Amino acid sequence: MIVPIYDDQVVTDTPQAPLRQLSLGISPCPNDTFIFHALIHGLAPRQPGFGLSRLVMADVEELNNLAAQGALDVVKISLAAIPDAAPHYRLLPCGGALGRGCGPLLVARADRDPDMPFTTLALPGARTTAALLASLAGVPGQRVQLRYDEVMPAVARGEVDAGVVIHEGRFTYADLGLKLVMDFGEWWETAYGLPLPLGVIAVRRDMEQQTVALVEAAIKASLAHAWDNPQDSAGFVAENAQELSPEVTAAHIATFVTAFSMDVGQEGRQAIEALAAEAMRQAGKPMPEGGLFTPSAE
Repeated sequence: MIVPIYDDQVVTDTPQAPLRQLSLGISPCPNDTFIFHALIHGLAPRQPGFGLSRLVMADVEELNNLAAQGALDVVKISLAAIPDAAPHYRLLPCGGALGRGCGPLLVARADRDPDMPFTTLALPGARTTAALLASLAGVPGQRVQLRYDEVMPAVARGEVDAGVVIHEGRFTYADLGLKLVMDFGEWWETAYGLPLPLGVIAVRRDMEQQTVALVEAAIKASLAHAWDNPQDSAGFVAENAQELSPEVTAAHIATFVTAFSMDVGQEGRQAIEALAAEAMRQAGKPMPEGGLFTPSAE
């Protein structure tokens, strides 16, 4: 979905700096809409020099595909999408989803024999972090790519043996008669001793450093506003969350919007680089020259 953003909703021009129009891509999930609501609607302190020309709200795998084409100026991507996105983008240290106890879950029908191996495995997209973690953890089964909200119903109907669920599925899988087989967050934290990075905010490599700094500051201001004024974003978050209950929406935000969303810090950077290195290794590509992050994150 592409939503136009008008000048009265975003950063305005000033005599000191020309207005640079940028495109932004985020998912409609509560963590993204919570973080970016104030930026999109002009509620956070305004930063001169850039505005939003359009907003793309789409499933994470669609955003990953757009990033592989370099189609947007600023975009939320999965860690697993970095091999394809790296030629076009560098990462910001803010706005993403990274933490502990937040990993994708491997689920199967509650009545499935635990000794039976999986022959089919539903994933929420080939470029998602969920798909990468399933591969790293050695989960068997022919991969079936589905939209993230189609994974649990496919498992419940018996169309696939198991599935990897993300987003709100972490809180609702039992409602569909599914059981937890493996928590990839726990697996990652045990194997690597680091928090799990799921998604990050990327900006085009050809973006001027001054604009990069403004975008970073605007995202941080937007998140600070969201934490200080959660009632402001409640309607926008609920509208895009669609059928999620208020309880699930609140749990989603609490789980995926963490201190790392404001700034990944040294530990978060380590985690991102570790998982990105695994993604690059599986893709048979080298880490990008000059590193993953924007100079402002150095």
